[in-house]
Amino acid sequence: MFKTILQYLRGLAITCIGLLLLTQPAWAFCGFYVAKADTNLYNQASQVIIARDGDRTVLTMANDYEGEVSDFALVVPVPVVLKEEQVHVGEANIIKRLDDFSAPRLVEYFDENPCAMRMFDDGIGFLQNARPPMPMAAESMRETAADLGVTIEEQFSVGEYDILILSAKESDGLETWLRQNDYQLPQGASELLRPYIRNKLKFFVAKVNLEEFDRSGVNQLRPLMMAFESPKYMLPIRLGMMNAQQAQDLIVYILSPKGQAEVTNYRTVKIPSNVEIPEFVEAEFGDFYTTMFEQDYQRQGRDDIFLEYAWDMSSCDPCSAPNLTKAELKQAGVFWDEDQYLPRVFITRLHVRYGRDEFPEDLRFQETANRQFFQGRYVIRHPYREEMTCSAAQDYRERTYQRQEAAVQTLAKLTGWEPADIRRKVDFIETNGPTPTDEAWWDSIW
Repeated sequence: MFKTILQYLRGLAITCIGLLLLTQPAWAFCGFYVAKADTNLYNQASQVIIARDGDRTVLTMANDYEGEVSDFALVVPVPVVLKEEQVHVGEANIIKRLDDFSAPRLVEYFDENPCAMRMFDDGIGFLQNARPPMPMAAESMRETAADLGVTIEEQFSVGEYDILILSAKESDGLETWLRQNDYQLPQGASELLRPYIRNKLKFFVAKVNLEEFDRSGVNQLRPLMMAFESPKYMLPIRLGMMNAQQAQDLIVYILSPKGQAEVTNYRTVKIPSNVEIPEFVEAEFGDFYTTMFEQDYQRQGRDDIFLEYAWDMSSCDPCSAPNLTKAELKQAGVFWDEDQYLPRVFITRLHVRYGRDEFPEDLRFQETANRQFFQGRYVIRHPYREEMTCSAAQDYRERTYQRQEAAVQTLAKLTGWEPADIRRKVDFIETNGPTPTDEAWWDSIW
């Protein structure tokens, strides 16, 4: 099976690849999911699935390449020489299923009539956008490669991809060989390749076989899956920075039979979660989440890993997508518990935003037995706005108004938006008591 090493360079195309819970008692206990912050929110978001148990790993790299398929090429450092039977073409929909299942989500609750409640009261790729190599005879390729210290360890085709597994003695030789074969490398390639060669990693090189692509009838490149065994548990994102002109987002879905996966060489922080935000955010959830993430990214120092989800995949609360079936988990690379009705799978969703100036080391992971649940969860509570005739109505209105203002302040803190601009979008409940424009209201808050 195969190990987690990958390189995603998203250069010109493809991929390599809560805070304050409710401060007031809720009138209603039932809520439901209404929106999610999936990877569609990001212009440059690479995705990778790592299914790992012990030293065995299955790595799936999602391809979101949008250019001419003839220009597609991918180079990924791998710890071992891969054979043809260790490489497969995956299904694109499995990436979306994991994204939908684990994405930060918005939930909403509806207050009950406080008067009704009162009666009861009384009794939460290094991808390289490159032209395809010019056709060369296999013997000629091997001879040229040998002169440069490059060895073609394996050569085969899988689905619509032609695959080479390379090893190299010197980074300059590998860079020269790739350039001679029309792989468009950016400046500095040799320097970034050097550590991988020094650590005796191999290089998985893929390009599209146009004949097979046309014959397959698919309209987009499918994910590549690699399976192998290695004690190395890492993700070589440094190589993926080679073509980066700006910060890129990488979403890593780690599947384990044990518990949460952790990054050992960088700090992991949880995204702000379990906060109550104003009702209008339902229509602007994508803008809210990307703005909040950027704020937290800057505040944390731009060199942290963000945990967006950690959960046992046999359940979800609230569910933003149906649980994955056994067949779908297998598509995602899960290879253990094959004799069970549903394999034990704990998912960790990590969000990495990286650029050339951050993350001087590749990501290194470890398996843990930590099964504590976490999710990015944001709460909207809709006030009860129908007629209320009991003595508790005015107290409910005043407390709800304060709750709405607290949500304004929370949203301003999370996003950096101006409270005054937020208030203009809030449908405050009518009340005869003091409001945020009254000094008495602030006295009651503080």
